[in-house]
Amino acid sequence: MKLVSYAKEGREQLAFCINENLYDANLADARLPITMMELLQQWEELAPVAMLVEADIKNGLNKIKSTSSLSTANVLAPLPRPASCRDGYAFRQHVAAARRNRKVEMIPEFDQYPIFYFTNHNAIQGPGAIRVLPDHLQKLDFELEVAIVTGKPGRNFKADEADSYIAGYMIMNDMSARLLQMEEMKLNLGPAKGKDFSTAIGPMLVTPDELAPFKINPKPGHTGANYNLKMRCWVNNQLVSEGNMGDMDWTFAEILERCAYGVDIVPGEVIGSGTVGTGCFLELNGTGLLQDPNYQPQWLQPGDVVKMEIDGLGTLLNTIVAEPTDWSILKLKKDLA
Repeated sequence: MKLVSYAKEGREQLAFCINENLYDANLADARLPITMMELLQQWEELAPVAMLVEADIKNGLNKIKSTSSLSTANVLAPLPRPASCRDGYAFRQHVAAARRNRKVEMIPEFDQYPIFYFTNHNAIQGPGAIRVLPDHLQKLDFELEVAIVTGKPGRNFKADEADSYIAGYMIMNDMSARLLQMEEMKLNLGPAKGKDFSTAIGPMLVTPDELAPFKINPKPGHTGANYNLKMRCWVNNQLVSEGNMGDMDWTFAEILERCAYGVDIVPGEVIGSGTVGTGCFLELNGTGLLQDPNYQPQWLQPGDVVKMEIDGLGTLLNTIVAEPTDWSILKLKKDLA
């Protein structure tokens, strides 16, 4: 299934996305809820119902009319208010390039266990404007990622069963204010203000069955599903990043195993993959400067349009908008001179 949340008459509405047309789930079948979170909270019971309903719409047995389309609806994040949001560090290529660019050795712990951080689940958004303050515009960056959403509760489960906890996949843009991030992480805590202002996901949640034709084996020595999905990002129609989900070293199953160690996993948690290789300006700028001292670094500017596309998961489109203010927390730093 491809599931979309959109704004309808001032409220959130869950819909099937079939050939770019939207069909309200609860109108297609009264057993189905109005919101994505309600569906996820009953995922094991209602996902099979939803799949049958979707099939009936596709083959004409369910005569429901489309209420809107993906291109004309006010599309929200697939899960506008997730239970939590974590972000992983799954692509070795990105980590190795970033460390090489800083002229430090690759950290061996990367290959020993997956890691993640928590970010602000209240700053989740979907397609559309990303509003930023002046400090965010000091080295504002995108990060091209894929994310999962959990569909059932669990605790202390192993990687070889963790894929069953995944309700679906989607595109994720982990927005990053690099100057803020670099400053605060000097204190070995974070990221915090460099990350917590916006994380864009969408435009749809795609269930694992839809991605079955793309399924591949994980990297040697790893456990869990992986997929051969091309990942691309354009800024103002210029292609800046290309990668593949199949390059993930740590699988989502392995990341989930670590997340669930001693902790309850609940339906509706969002977990990102971390940045694909070449998937942000921080890495691209570092590589450019390493190769050419005269390289001109690039960062996102007001008015820039960021377009992310992942095979099977659709296209996520966001525009950078500067808030009309001069308020700055960088200016609040104490002068210790």
